[in-house]
Amino acid sequence: MADTIDTGTDDLLARIEGNVAIVTFNRPERRNALTEGVYRGFESVLPELAADTDVRVLMVTGAGGAFCAGGDVKEMNESHRPGADTGSVPGVFEDRVVHIRQRQRWVSLALHEFPKPVVAALPGPAAGAGLSIALAADIRLAAERAILLTAFANVGASGDFGGSWFLTHLVGPAKAKELYFTSPRLSAHQAADLGIVNQVLPDEGFDDAALAWCASLAEQAPIAMRLMKENFNRAQQLDLATALDAEGANMVRAMSTADHREAAAAFVEKRAPKFTGR
Repeated sequence: MADTIDTGTDDLLARIEGNVAIVTFNRPERRNALTEGVYRGFESVLPELAADTDVRVLMVTGAGGAFCAGGDVKEMNESHRPGADTGSVPGVFEDRVVHIRQRQRWVSLALHEFPKPVVAALPGPAAGAGLSIALAADIRLAAERAILLTAFANVGASGDFGGSWFLTHLVGPAKAKELYFTSPRLSAHQAADLGIVNQVLPDEGFDDAALAWCASLAEQAPIAMRLMKENFNRAQQLDLATALDAEGANMVRAMSTADHREAAAAFVEKRAPKFTGR
């Protein structure tokens, strides 16, 4: 039975099923476009889930057949009407910069640094900042009907929520620039061919299949999973010698756990290990 978590907004839902936490964008009538409530919801719920020892995997998904359309373009258009604040007033630009930096840290940086595996499950379109947030996850599962597009060029924007950074590491700088400059509509299979999507799952039963995939991942040793994620995150920033030193220290930590001893015993006894996170 799922345990519901209060995020402080109906625009972002959270629950725990077994050892998997599910965070869901919940504006299906607007393709789950982002709101201030969504950002605040992430700020509220991610630290709580990170501290919950029963949570071993975080799945981020969307309601109503879409993942997330990114910024709400209709609201953007409203803000550009005569008399609306465009940031031209002294001090407003600086305030807006501070605000967007906060939101990006609450969501993309927090997902990237979340101490457990993060899986983005895309039941449908992921665009703009919505795609950037999906890219902040460790793994991406996509339904066959899913469409991925950077979208920023289509609305005269430069991009946010880390998409340029994540794409550069996933596909290389030249391909990342092409995807931003031209904003092609990538099918799930095209995205998988580029290495952006890890697995493509059938449309029918996608939600259940994605949750089952996450539940299977949650059966792995949680301390080892956390240390693996630390290794990979560091590998994007450190030279090899420093990365090797850090990797070695984490290996000693992992092999000092009860979970490692259980895995070794299970291997010899030819049975499935039972990990406790100790």
